[in-house]
Amino acid sequence: MRVLITGATGLIGKEIVKRCHQNNIDVNYLTTSKSKIESTENYQGFYWDIKNKDIDVNCFKEVDAIIHLAGATISKRWTLTYKEEILNSRAESTQLLIDSLKGEAHTIKQVIASSAIGIYPDSITHYYDETFKDFDDTFISNVVIKWEQSVDGFSKLNMLVSKVRTGLVLSEKGGALSEMVKPIKIGLGASFGTGEQWQSWIHLEDLAEMYLYILKNRLEGVYNGVAPNPVTNKELTKAIAKVLDKPLFLPNIPKFAMKSVLGEMHSLLFDSQRVSSKKIEAMGFNFKFSYLKPALEDLLG
Repeated sequence: MRVLITGATGLIGKEIVKRCHQNNIDVNYLTTSKSKIESTENYQGFYWDIKNKDIDVNCFKEVDAIIHLAGATISKRWTLTYKEEILNSRAESTQLLIDSLKGEAHTIKQVIASSAIGIYPDSITHYYDETFKDFDDTFISNVVIKWEQSVDGFSKLNMLVSKVRTGLVLSEKGGALSEMVKPIKIGLGASFGTGEQWQSWIHLEDLAEMYLYILKNRLEGVYNGVAPNPVTNKELTKAIAKVLDKPLFLPNIPKFAMKSVLGEMHSLLFDSQRVSSKKIEAMGFNFKFSYLKPALEDLLG
């Protein structure tokens, strides 16, 4: 089996590549940097330039499925210009893949695309599953809606389309956990706002395994990429401090303070989304890390 991965050199992409190779799945990957092109028996790089609609169509040869992760990071200040980049990087990369495949003879039968739980509204009380449709008119929600709609275009090419709405990814190799650990390690850790907002998290290993499970079992539709037991921001902060054996004595960080530092992007820290993993579990997927404490001990212990 061979898969084509976009975003293969990112945090999630690298873990998926590793697990593909462990399962004897060969990987083609697309990169916007010619210096990142490698060529080995089971790992082959190809160049693409999304803005100029340029792609090496050899990337599609003998490929059975696409794992589409590419998109500009949302963890950067949301200026008007950068907001456009966040939106366009997802829609344009998807459209370039679709347009390039239209004129090609290919063997691709499935597309698994990254999405985000940011599509769900901010709520302390609601428990979201994949059937929820009453989305808010916020920047992140609109990005994810348009992102998912663009991915639906693959279905017109007679491909199975799957989407993974990813939560807070926990990894010792980077991402949000690394940033949360820094102040706690030097005794400056604190919860955000009331600390009651829900954080739907997932261990990086479980997320990568979920992609492979969807691939191998040809699962179609939307799946929440979150662990079965969400926690509040306060619980998450306390659990990290406990695993690191560090004190937490500072008052919670108020919303207005982070808004002045981060602007509109502060919503990533304060929005509450309690999200269900029951659909993927009902399909037979088993989490290695269902609870936060063992996940943090594995990553930080």
